[in-house]
Amino acid sequence: MNRTEILQLFDRARRGGYGIGSFSPRNTVLIDSVLGAAQAQRSPVLVQMSANEMNWFSCDPETFARAYFAAKKRFSAESVLHLDHTKDVDTVFRAIDAGFESVMFDGSRLPYEENLSLTRRVAEYAHARGVCVEAELGAIGGADKLETGSDETLYTDPAQAEDFVRRSGCDMLAVSVGTAHGVYPVKNPRIDFDRLMQIRRRTDAVLVLHGGSGLPEETIRRAIREGVGKINIATDLELAFQQVTGRGRMPNAETLQLPADMLAEGVRQVQALVEDRIVRYLLSGGKAD
Repeated sequence: MNRTEILQLFDRARRGGYGIGSFSPRNTVLIDSVLGAAQAQRSPVLVQMSANEMNWFSCDPETFARAYFAAKKRFSAESVLHLDHTKDVDTVFRAIDAGFESVMFDGSRLPYEENLSLTRRVAEYAHARGVCVEAELGAIGGADKLETGSDETLYTDPAQAEDFVRRSGCDMLAVSVGTAHGVYPVKNPRIDFDRLMQIRRRTDAVLVLHGGSGLPEETIRRAIREGVGKINIATDLELAFQQVTGRGRMPNAETLQLPADMLAEGVRQVQALVEDRIVRYLLSGGKAD
């Protein structure tokens, strides 16, 4: 899927009042879970992996892309291959060259002008190849540092968001409004919806909510109503898979060596979770083109 088609996907979601889930399998086995759920519920989805996840699970961009496109042949799902949090520009370029259709350059820890300049560089490279670009302004922290490598949080400034999108050329903007990666220490974290609405009024970029795992359905639904188009969900999938395997985090190659019946059950359980998020949280069931 090319950049124009991806942006049309999010435009449909905005007009239709639903969100699109960006699900992180964290290994190549669970790509089938995400695509299977999307097919069963006729929902658009993104299948993502971050640079830190690739390091943790020993799975490079080329390996993940090959597994994704092989799985695509087995499913009729409307889906996009997305690179999540990545701080290194060369790694972003490598993912684009490997076939990723959407990429996130995360320069949120850099000084503002440096983040903007590098995001613009990524956008120029990506757009010339029909690839969408997500950036981050502010910083989304959390207990689970796989995506970001940090647990600090800095909220997004709405005025900066307007300037950043206009000058960088990014298509999607990850905003920090109170969510976090990983397992929340409270049942329903406080989300700054006023800030979110201000950002929405100032830019037409697709707004991205990271840290979707563990949020109550009413929180995600309200975020969608207030203008969020893309919702990242990762930790929930990993925990569901670990409940089946009884193991902690394992390299991708080691995961592939688990007993076939265990892997099949893991795929089924994670697919059921993704379907639940599609239907109850994102409201994107039946919205595939």
